[in-house]
Amino acid sequence: MVKFTSFVVEDNSLALDMLVNDLSNYHKEIEVIGTAKSVIEAAKLLQQKQPDILFLDIMLGDGTGFDLLEIFPNLKSKIIFVTASDEYAIRAFKFAAIDYILKPYSNDDLSSSIQKVKQQIEPQKEQLNILKEAINNQNSILNRISLYTQDKIIIVNTDEIIRCQSDNNYTTFYLKDASKILVSKTLKYYADLLKNNGFIRVHQSHLINKLEIKEYIKSDGGYIILNNNTNIPVSVRKKADVINFLKSI
Repeated sequence: MVKFTSFVVEDNSLALDMLVNDLSNYHKEIEVIGTAKSVIEAAKLLQQKQPDILFLDIMLGDGTGFDLLEIFPNLKSKIIFVTASDEYAIRAFKFAAIDYILKPYSNDDLSSSIQKVKQQIEPQKEQLNILKEAINNQNSILNRISLYTQDKIIIVNTDEIIRCQSDNNYTTFYLKDASKILVSKTLKYYADLLKNNGFIRVHQSHLINKLEIKEYIKSDGGYIILNNNTNIPVSVRKKADVINFLKSI
């Protein structure tokens, strides 16, 4: 069995003890060699030794997990983020396409995150920047999104997205530069994620940027013509949403 060392950084004593116990009881290949409840405590630990895995809570008593990462910009440890069930924080993680453990977590959640760490799946610096900006500016609209393709991660400005189209459990993004990006998540996932960014789902298979709407044609069942002259069908139950939006312009 391959052994991994780890630190747990968590400011809630109960949550800290629970995670340490879960690792000890169910993930014996993960050895906890240090714990901390604050940025300062964690920084002192990391100055002495860097573990294979760092379990890092986002919100700490004396700062955030990002403060710790700024102190150690060349940190070699794999990071498993831990966050409370805050709606905005969850949304930020999804925009950045970074995995996280949501408190209270299940053992399946913990096992999944550990497995990804073992496979050396780690976020890019740009993804961490998106996450940091989102957490630090909770009243702002998130305008950058990480799209996780089969072989790479692409950072996209949301205003560059013309539309998204469903293909079963996959979604294709169509961008203003005429490029396409295929992502292995459902259209519903992105419809929920982008609803505050001016996107509207007009059909079971189509999500569009409202600013890209040029015309709505009522005949032939109803369809939208986008600025690039693409025709997008509008489902019967979505017609009212489309018409209300066009009236509000």
